[in-house]
Amino acid sequence: MNNHSVVGAKIKGLRETKNLSIDVIAERSGLTVEQIESIENDVNLPSLGPLIKIARALGVRLGTFMDDNDALGPIVCRAEDREKDSSISFSNGATDARKHMEYHPLAQQKAGRHMEPFVIDINPEENPNFQLSDHEGEEFIYVMQGEVEIVYGKETYTLKEGDSIFYDSIVKHHVHGAPGKSAKILAVVYIPF
Repeated sequence: MNNHSVVGAKIKGLRETKNLSIDVIAERSGLTVEQIESIENDVNLPSLGPLIKIARALGVRLGTFMDDNDALGPIVCRAEDREKDSSISFSNGATDARKHMEYHPLAQQKAGRHMEPFVIDINPEENPNFQLSDHEGEEFIYVMQGEVEIVYGKETYTLKEGDSIFYDSIVKHHVHGAPGKSAKILAVVYIPF
């Protein structure tokens, strides 16, 4: 699943299965019809915030867009498998929607989960032009390599290797690499359902 198109197709399939129009999902999620159409049709790489809002509008977990299995017991994700297995590319909400972040899900097979753990590779940008997003839940980020900036409300936090941050994601926020730097982070997103 090294392609975001799987996500767009799953969203469209779920919406049609539930007999919901794009207009209804737009109203429930607070997104525009155009945003939802572009995600479903893979015109733009989505960022995580809008996907969370669409998941809630559809009444499903965020993980529903990413996984195929329903294991009830513990899930082990081996490092060697993570590198060669599926990754999902998202934009980081930048207006040009280039591929800025590559998400490696760590719990795709776990059924009924409320946390979404990822290892995320962040590509360098010289002049990030991004849009802050907000959604219900909490996020924890640990910097494995490199340097990242987290805009949270009116504050900007710079984190280096070994640093971490935990915040309420209902406050507008954005995670990106420090200007011109790449990074690798562990991110755990908790979404109440």
